[in-house]
Amino acid sequence: MKLISWNVNGLRACVKKGFLEYFKQADADIFCLQETKLQAGQIDLDLEGYEQYWNYAEKKGYSGTAVFTKWTPLAVTYGIGMEEHDHEGRVITLEFDNFYFVTVYVPNSQNELARLDYRMRWEDDFLAYICSLEEKKPVIYAGDLNVAHQEIDLKNPKTNHHNAGFTDEEREKMTNVLKSGKIDSYRYFYPEQTGVYSWWSYRRRVRETNAGWRIDYFIVSESLKGALRSADIHTDILGSDHCPVELVVEL
Repeated sequence: MKLISWNVNGLRACVKKGFLEYFKQADADIFCLQETKLQAGQIDLDLEGYEQYWNYAEKKGYSGTAVFTKWTPLAVTYGIGMEEHDHEGRVITLEFDNFYFVTVYVPNSQNELARLDYRMRWEDDFLAYICSLEEKKPVIYAGDLNVAHQEIDLKNPKTNHHNAGFTDEEREKMTNVLKSGKIDSYRYFYPEQTGVYSWWSYRRRVRETNAGWRIDYFIVSESLKGALRSADIHTDILGSDHCPVELVVEL
């Protein structure tokens, strides 16, 4: 199965920049999106052969996730079942026969870390949600996790220390995820790879100099280690300030 995740930073804008051409070329079994920035009825995608599932933020033009799948799920749920977290369209869970697939758009801690305290609560509650799913079957979750875990996951770690996405607190939460029996699939295949990122700020044309961050992930339950076949980050694909990330598994 080929799985692809992409923060499109506004799907309507991304469609104008070649989204559908890439989607068809990728031919993924499951293709998930973050930051769709849509409300119901604002876009009509003709994706032949795919079922579509959408989670919209209550706030217009903000956040939002989607999953397009060739495989019909047994069940689909939206959010994590907690009132505090389920107004921003950040999570969709698809249950299949032998695993759960979750797409997630993790809250950004924002300028001057205005939302860091909330982010810490989110991290604990989302991990508890994933672990509750794992009690039934393995989990693959994918999306913009808004954290560069290690110094090799961004171009300029020293100047970005304490900035949103590279605070000690956020990095420690990611460490906790991995310690809880999860695998960062890209690092599983490329433990020391540098210079490969999934997000570049629109400011100062930093994509041209590759001053990026790796903040988009596929995280998988430890029990699926034997099913992992390949991971990739498609840095050549434009249309957003993020690029698509990929995981191939044999389940």
